[in-house]
Amino acid sequence: MTCLQNTKEMLENARKESYAVPAFNIHNLETIQTVVEAAAEQRSPVILAATPGTMNYAGRAYIQAIAEVAAKQHEIPIALHLDHHETYESITASLELGTKSVMIDGSKQTFDENIAISKLVADKAHTYNATVEAELGKLVGQEDDMVVAAKDAAYTDPDTVVEFVERTGVDSLAVAIGTGHGLYETEPHLDFDRLTKIKNLISIPIVLHGASGISKQDVQKCISLGCAKVNISTELKIPFSQGLREHLINYPDETDPRKYMAPAKAKMKDAVVEKIAICMSAGKA
Repeated sequence: MTCLQNTKEMLENARKESYAVPAFNIHNLETIQTVVEAAAEQRSPVILAATPGTMNYAGRAYIQAIAEVAAKQHEIPIALHLDHHETYESITASLELGTKSVMIDGSKQTFDENIAISKLVADKAHTYNATVEAELGKLVGQEDDMVVAAKDAAYTDPDTVVEFVERTGVDSLAVAIGTGHGLYETEPHLDFDRLTKIKNLISIPIVLHGASGISKQDVQKCISLGCAKVNISTELKIPFSQGLREHLINYPDETDPRKYMAPAKAKMKDAVVEKIAICMSAGKA
């Protein structure tokens, strides 16, 4: 029987062995079950990522409890991770429930303000044996209610990463190198030179956000350049909703959620397995 973990050992192992731990955005019982069952079958470590919107929808205590049960039932490393949380208060609420991995997103703030809030969260989280991810730079697109227009997007400046990491004490760093949240309207062009510079400057794992819609080749190149955690959200929502929609169209009188959720979970599970393969994390549990 295992418990929810922080991400320190998970990401350090991934970086050393040149794979990435997939972080899948989850929203409820069905999506947690689907992600964890697929990861267990593939023997992959996995991160369950919950945004503020997910916590508001399902309830922080419910998500925590479901994730804890999943971890106890499967002999693979599982972390429940707060994704894109922006306040000290919301993160503290989950730390007190037992969450061991959190992200403080201060990317909308000034450099010094981002450092201040990230350090505050890191100092607090470390007293709970929890790991902290921060973000430097701004990704274009939408994550929950957070929208960043293309004109406001900002690539991570390699000249600032050392100071940021040293002053905050965070455990991993999400960087902006040309990816974005949601689906891409045009083919993304990633700045691998920028990523290489960042990798050579810091010793903590790097996180790739906005991996939905990025090619296998580009994701794996990012992994080879230090990205030990890869975030996937939209490419799970699409097959889940397709499976649900198709079933309800084909069976318009169906009213049993136990039946119409099954094909949605099956389609989503296929996507999870595909992403685990891209992250090269199968068999690493």
